[in-house]
Amino acid sequence: MEISVVSTHPYHDQKPGTSGLRKQVAHFRKAHYLENFVQCIFDSQPGLRGAELILGGDGRFFNREAIQIILRIALANEIRKVTVGRAGILSTPAVSHLIRKRGAAGGIVLSASHNPGGPGGDFGIKFNVANGGPAPESVTNAIYAASREIQHYRIAQSPHVDIDHVGHTQLGEMEIEIVDPVADYADLMESLFDFDAMRALLQSGRFQMRFDAMHAVTGPYAREILEERLGAPQGTVMRPEPLADFGGRHPDPNLTHARELAELMFGREAPDFGAASDGDGDRNMILGRGFFVSPSDSLAVLAANARLVPAYRDGLRGVARSMPTSQAVDAVAQSLGIPCYETPTGWKFFGNLLDDGRITLCGEESFGTSSDHVREKDGLWAVLFWLNLIAARGESVSEIVRDHWRRFGRHYYSRHDYEEIDSDRAEALMERVRSALPELPGQEFGALRIRAADDFGYTDPVDGSISTGQGLRFLFEDDARLVYRLSGTGTHGATLRVYLERHETRPEQLDQDSQYALAPLIELAEQIADITGCTGKDRPDVVT
Repeated sequence: MEISVVSTHPYHDQKPGTSGLRKQVAHFRKAHYLENFVQCIFDSQPGLRGAELILGGDGRFFNREAIQIILRIALANEIRKVTVGRAGILSTPAVSHLIRKRGAAGGIVLSASHNPGGPGGDFGIKFNVANGGPAPESVTNAIYAASREIQHYRIAQSPHVDIDHVGHTQLGEMEIEIVDPVADYADLMESLFDFDAMRALLQSGRFQMRFDAMHAVTGPYAREILEERLGAPQGTVMRPEPLADFGGRHPDPNLTHARELAELMFGREAPDFGAASDGDGDRNMILGRGFFVSPSDSLAVLAANARLVPAYRDGLRGVARSMPTSQAVDAVAQSLGIPCYETPTGWKFFGNLLDDGRITLCGEESFGTSSDHVREKDGLWAVLFWLNLIAARGESVSEIVRDHWRRFGRHYYSRHDYEEIDSDRAEALMERVRSALPELPGQEFGALRIRAADDFGYTDPVDGSISTGQGLRFLFEDDARLVYRLSGTGTHGATLRVYLERHETRPEQLDQDSQYALAPLIELAEQIADITGCTGKDRPDVVT
């Protein structure tokens, strides 16, 4: 089969972020743009030659076309085998599981997660390494370095590959296996949870749930697990068909973008349990009847109740959270006598801790939770964990959470997102706040007194690698926290994220509205950073 060596030129904007490379579809369709990046993966990772690669994505626009391009480049770069999800579909946690189960050398995930899809939307590509997790900085830096020097890429002149039917085919010297994208992952979930108890709950006639797949990748997974294996009524899974444009909506599982589910769960005839997942299946939102569970609380509740789930009955080795995530899980870890690690944002930072056996559960405030069963966050896993807890405890979502607050106190928590800010203005805001850090400790703002302020840095306890500039923290004497951070997951300008947290233990104060309870911190966040003056926005675009 003919291999072409195509002359190209570097694109200098191909530095992967915490979740790979994300750009608008039109950007990825520029001449040689995708081809360059894929070639740089192979150039920088020689261990892929002669090995197996897992390939799939969330089904968004350009997914199928990108898979054909990647297969041809893989053949030209002597990849022995590529395993592809049927129709190009594989959730991010399913990719991680397949890499680990098959002993593959790595995987390529095609997704922009919760970002919008369609021709005018976003696309993304991420490389996962042999442990199943996102590439660490040493790998992404190598890919980026290669992208700045690339002069040619190799691509086979091969026919179109049928990816819509399960089976084996040969493309020149490379084997291609098209697999059922759901079966292996569903089997894994069945090995972790008490499916008998969950099945009895869902078929009792006294319990109802809804799962919003948001026309994204988890639709087929949720249908197989919830409706087929667990026997939930047909229609339990809302918007189950993956669509290239996600039905024209953001596949982001929060109260803003999953509004139909939110309206249902806060309505007069609300089901007992509601949940949603995002574009590539790694995020989750948990709802009870008239009750929203913050992701930080969710992680803490799962940790506190882990022994009720078969996979975790022997207890947890440790837990980890990203720095902006609330300290709710810290209180649980202290009560259990296990370590709790605070890492930068980005799932790759949990990978070393998981591989070294230091932790069992981990999570981020951005609706991501998981365990040592894979090396990615896992939305449907978190939903099933909650379903298992409800079945085991015989209590509602709100009862479980309120009992948790009575035991550990409530960590009032919120994140305010200011989206699509001019990047220069966003950086100027952060520099303004950063320059004020040395003079703020000891200052009082009403009832709030700043104990410490810093720019968070992290030294990995496993390999000693150092990450700096991970977010600006203000720690108060009453254990309240205020954090500013720029997000790297968008494709338009910058997103400023402001995280607010206050711990409350007084029983009569545990059921307030979060925004009301955090009002002094919200006011102070504006005062310190002059958000309105720097961004032109007088309110956040999204509040979670």
